[in-house]
Amino acid sequence: MESRLSYFGNPLGAKVLKHINSANKVVTDSTLPTAVQELVKLRASQINGCGFCTDMHSKDAAHAGETQQRLNLVAAWREAKVFTDAERAALEVAEQGTRIADAAGGVTDEAWANAAKHFDEEQLTALISLIAVINAYNRVNVINQQPAGDYQPGQFG
Repeated sequence: MESRLSYFGNPLGAKVLKHINSANKVVTDSTLPTAVQELVKLRASQINGCGFCTDMHSKDAAHAGETQQRLNLVAAWREAKVFTDAERAALEVAEQGTRIADAAGGVTDEAWANAAKHFDEEQLTALISLIAVINAYNRVNVINQQPAGDYQPGQFG
């Protein structure tokens, strides 16, 4: 499989990614727990069918110490006993925030209230921002048909 164009090597694409990467860095440096960040990125990427990001974030999470069992169960988190209540709340917001068209109204008040039990305002802001950023990355990669499988943890800095 080949990507449709060299988005990463294109001057305009590089400028766009520079700004998306800057937004991602702000979220990465926030107080939202790293494990939550990786789980959310992985789940949104699965929903969006982004092989490149699914590959990247499963490898990054494993490299950061995430267990294979938890990574295997992200797609079925509702039935899995291995996630904390806070992680479940974040995954629910991530799913609803990613499936806006399917959710008829976006994130429900119930899902938001549950997340607010576990995260403070800065963390909730980071969660919203993370969902927006990973969805942007997913769309770039899916539209461009960016191939998956060759990513190495830390490859992008």
